[in-house]
Amino acid sequence: MRIKPAAGASTRSAWIYRGLRIALGLVFVWSGGIKLLDPQGFAVIIASYGIIPEITVLPVALGLSALEILAGLGLIWDLQWSLGLVTGLLVLFMAILGYGLWMGLDVDCGCFGPEDPESEAFHGLRPALYRDLVMFAGSGFLFFCRRRQSITPFKLATLLNRKSKGDEDR
Repeated sequence: MRIKPAAGASTRSAWIYRGLRIALGLVFVWSGGIKLLDPQGFAVIIASYGIIPEITVLPVALGLSALEILAGLGLIWDLQWSLGLVTGLLVLFMAILGYGLWMGLDVDCGCFGPEDPESEAFHGLRPALYRDLVMFAGSGFLFFCRRRQSITPFKLATLLNRKSKGDEDR
């Protein structure tokens, strides 16, 4: 990550940016990883919403879990596309949770896999929606920091080219 401090920008705000980015990335890696360990269980949760055709439930469960991990890792490494992907996933999750609330569904949110203790403790979609709203606000703050502090996230191609050049030098 290259940070060019803007006028008046402090190193404390740069650390807040890093900490929030890594924390949000870890939440996505953890959430996606738990779901990927039990894709059948996560597929059952997805099916309970009744939004997509039954035949697509397992591929969606696998793809969504992998996408969460990819987005989280990208955010931890501060790759250019990752914050947009995390924000897009949060919008998707909030829309699905909102749909579940609107329909009056009494289902597990599926946020942290099928054996999520949170679903047993709260057994509702509203706390998950509030949590996603907080993470959405965090991603908005990260976008704000990037603009305000002139933070330029890494481009994947730049990282790959840098690694290739390092391999040639050996």
